[in-house]
Amino acid sequence: MHLYMLSFLLLATIASSCVRDHHFHRPRSIAKRQSTPLVPLTSDEAILTNSFDNNTIDQWNYYYTHGAHLAGTNKTMAQWTVDRWSENGFQARLDEYVTYLNYPVSHSLSLTYPNGSVFKASLEEAVLPEDETTSYPNRIPTFNGYSFTGNATAEYVYVGRGQVVDFQALLALKVPLEGKIALAKYGGPFRGLKVKNAALYGMVACVLFTDPGDDGNITEANGYAAYPDGPARNPTSVQRGSVQFLSTYPGDPTTPGYPSKEDSLRADKSHVVPSIPSLPISYAEAIPLLRALDGFGTPGSQVNRTHWVGGLNVTYSTGPAPGAMLSVSNVMRDAITPIWDAVGIINGTSQDEVLVIGNHRDAWIVGGAADPNSGSAIMIELSKAFGKLLATGWKPRRTIVLCSWDAEEYGLVGSTEWVEEYINWLSNSTVAYLNIDVGVSGKSPSLSATPELGTIATNIMKKILWPTMPNETLYDAWSAENDGEVGILGSGSDYTSFLHNGISSLDVGTDQGVDDPVYHYHSDYDSYHWMSTYGDPGYHYHAAMGRYLSLLAYHLSTDEIIPYDLPAYTTALRTYYADLLTTINSASTTLDTSSLLAAISTFETSANATMALMQQAIATDDAALKTAVNHKLRDFQRGFTSAGGLPEREFYKHVVNAPGIDTGYAPTTFPGITEALEAGNFTRAVEWVGRTSAGIRRAAEILGT
Repeated sequence: MHLYMLSFLLLATIASSCVRDHHFHRPRSIAKRQSTPLVPLTSDEAILTNSFDNNTIDQWNYYYTHGAHLAGTNKTMAQWTVDRWSENGFQARLDEYVTYLNYPVSHSLSLTYPNGSVFKASLEEAVLPEDETTSYPNRIPTFNGYSFTGNATAEYVYVGRGQVVDFQALLALKVPLEGKIALAKYGGPFRGLKVKNAALYGMVACVLFTDPGDDGNITEANGYAAYPDGPARNPTSVQRGSVQFLSTYPGDPTTPGYPSKEDSLRADKSHVVPSIPSLPISYAEAIPLLRALDGFGTPGSQVNRTHWVGGLNVTYSTGPAPGAMLSVSNVMRDAITPIWDAVGIINGTSQDEVLVIGNHRDAWIVGGAADPNSGSAIMIELSKAFGKLLATGWKPRRTIVLCSWDAEEYGLVGSTEWVEEYINWLSNSTVAYLNIDVGVSGKSPSLSATPELGTIATNIMKKILWPTMPNETLYDAWSAENDGEVGILGSGSDYTSFLHNGISSLDVGTDQGVDDPVYHYHSDYDSYHWMSTYGDPGYHYHAAMGRYLSLLAYHLSTDEIIPYDLPAYTTALRTYYADLLTTINSASTTLDTSSLLAAISTFETSANATMALMQQAIATDDAALKTAVNHKLRDFQRGFTSAGGLPEREFYKHVVNAPGIDTGYAPTTFPGITEALEAGNFTRAVEWVGRTSAGIRRAAEILGT
């Protein structure tokens, strides 16, 4: 029996790159680059890669970024996507869902100083003559999706990144929170959890701002001109975004667990959307608010919280400042309204094996050149590439399904509703889901996946040239900046519903490196002009990322045996187990984890046996054995899902990894155990050692049958 001591202060969640959690890779160093020989291409692979044209990708991106496409508002763009896929040989259609969304009506923010003078925020991003879509008459206001309609006037407190630990630190400093307004900076947890936490601590509204201290090296403080004159952040940029409580469940808040149709029963949504108003603002308009707190409460340098102090010329004091009153007003219009998922299909020869590839189409702004429409443009070009391969007489072994999701930005709505509608078919057939959200926002490749996909995903990188340096492969660039480690999936994009229904999943794209031009996430300045001038002039990174995704899709859909590395999953499970032990070694109580360790060993035995069976099937060319192995590989992930889901958030069913309950983005491994320990609920921790062990044993049994 293995007994390990526990501590309440257990653990930080395991971080991984996520397109939704802004982070930076280390500065690129030529001296540290490995040079991996470019792996030769087969004739089919050459057809796919040679079909990618950066000039046509530019055209696709231009189309997507020159018309407002907020969720549920642009059916024409959805149909255009269907038409392009149809032209390229896919059987394409629109799937409609009738979902709850809300839209901005009016908003205001003002600060009344103790002397009676007033600062009134514009809550707008500057119109730039150089960037035509910033002046469109139908440009979308700054707002938070699913935000609460309400007004509040009160003193306010700076709460750092708005995590629970930030609020606990404020209470320890005896900073009053009840009845105050929260001023929080972006970064760390999903924005909706910042608003949720503010309400939990008795605050009456939340104002969110982007801090240039999180922008890496490319800042005005370091001598760079602001966009559009240079690569630094425009001071008026505002990050819009959803404030749904993503770590509770995504999708339509009114139809949890079932698809949203016109006649669907609507559930109470109050436990997954805020009960206080919130507004996003620019750092230019956050400065007066922060400066008014200087000298009041505890200075930021003394709060002793990571990322509390940012890059602005203020003290980041907690406040409140006596007599400094913030007034917040937010009015939203509720709607039960259609959204449209575009779906395109190439039927394979094995109808019970399916590969799904997805990208969302909706954006908070007219633009969305990086998020999401770099991925959308890549998906159109990918369909063209597979169309050319179809023209040679090729047919995939596994059915390929392309999906262009609507309403991802509000809370992964389009993909979640689609999975809920087709869950029986997906569970019986889906081999993997590949996600490309922000295909290009910088030059640093990013990859997160379930562990069995890691080997094929990184091997394909060795077949793709990366534009940063001559003769550099995508693998070289990715490995140098990620230490050769594939990230763990949390949440924040459309792989979430697939993963938590036990489907192997992968998320790929590029991120802003520390020395790359600043990517204006969810801002009007995530525009075609920004992308063409700073993000990816010439669209060469788009083409490289598209070539990569097409080759990965080709092998997952065409290889006789699904190219999974099961021993890599064993390695991951043992790593997660060691991490768990690290957090509980200095304990004040005991926890028996022997059943978890035994389950991992059982999985290892089954995984190794399946890999041996795979080699036997290849060596003997036994068609029936190949099919049996493929079905084991297709299905084993289903075992990791636990009926009823995680405590108090039944949507999240995967016992190995899930988004942290107080992060929404970043993953927590063995989440049922970890979160029980973080809450001090040791009875539940014991229960979830058992349930997690059972899930791992179920996966082993699927491999063993």
